[in-house]
Amino acid sequence: MTITTEHNQTRQGLIYGLLAYLIWGFFPVYFKMLHGIPPLEVVAHRIVWSVLFLLILTACSRRWSEVRAAFRSRQVLATLIGSTLLISINWLVFIYAVAKGQVLQSSLGYFMTPLINVLLGVIFLRERLRPLQIASLLMAMAGVAILTSRVGAIPWIALALAFSFGLYGLLRKTVRVESMAGLLVETLLTGPLALGYLLWLAIDQSGSFPNATDRGALLLPLAGILTATPLVLFASAARRLKLATIGFLQYITPSLHFALAVTVYGETFTRTHLLTFLLIWSGLALYSADAVLSFRTKSFR
Repeated sequence: MTITTEHNQTRQGLIYGLLAYLIWGFFPVYFKMLHGIPPLEVVAHRIVWSVLFLLILTACSRRWSEVRAAFRSRQVLATLIGSTLLISINWLVFIYAVAKGQVLQSSLGYFMTPLINVLLGVIFLRERLRPLQIASLLMAMAGVAILTSRVGAIPWIALALAFSFGLYGLLRKTVRVESMAGLLVETLLTGPLALGYLLWLAIDQSGSFPNATDRGALLLPLAGILTATPLVLFASAARRLKLATIGFLQYITPSLHFALAVTVYGETFTRTHLLTFLLIWSGLALYSADAVLSFRTKSFR
């Protein structure tokens, strides 16, 4: 791969990653409007409507051959089964956190995720960090450690979100399948279970959809688009960027969650939160400076 091609791939990956994390950053707004609907039911709707949306996209782009190839490969299918389990856990825990008014803890989880990504990249993919990257990582770790120490209890929501999404990113980076085809396979694997659960709720008349008088139920069909779009963007970014780069992009989402929690939802913002932000954004500044220096060095070779 030439330097120009590598730069183009990186630029595309950055655009896809930024869009994905911005969409995820405003997810609490959407799920807050679904207040009163059980998290498991919301997850089931996310899966079912995502299947429908992705089937339409796949049909329009005529990528059925990629989907068939994924099902025929035992290695690819096994990896996607693992990624499906991880992303389902992540969805359920996040929706639970929003429903229980724990947006700050969910943001803590997504602050921790980049650290998990960097660790996984070094261990499994043998990615190397330059001195400025190491310094920025240490600053981010310090910020997260300070925030974690003030929680007063094991932040299981944050830990579950961080590890599930970190491992999901690793699997999607290593599996040889296009982003849209891989996501369609993931949703198809859980689609029958999700649809069966929703049918059972409908028969039992305990479900929230369809119910024209319920604003939440009217919003549920949008779950497919809002779920699939950032995941397709993320998978595309993951295949073009190093896990360390993906890791620092992920600070966009928890930063937006923090802002929403404090300014919109009235959750407490303490000096500890302020110190954490200062450390993390200082680390991001160092990492960005290193990326610019590295880019210029390669350009002048």
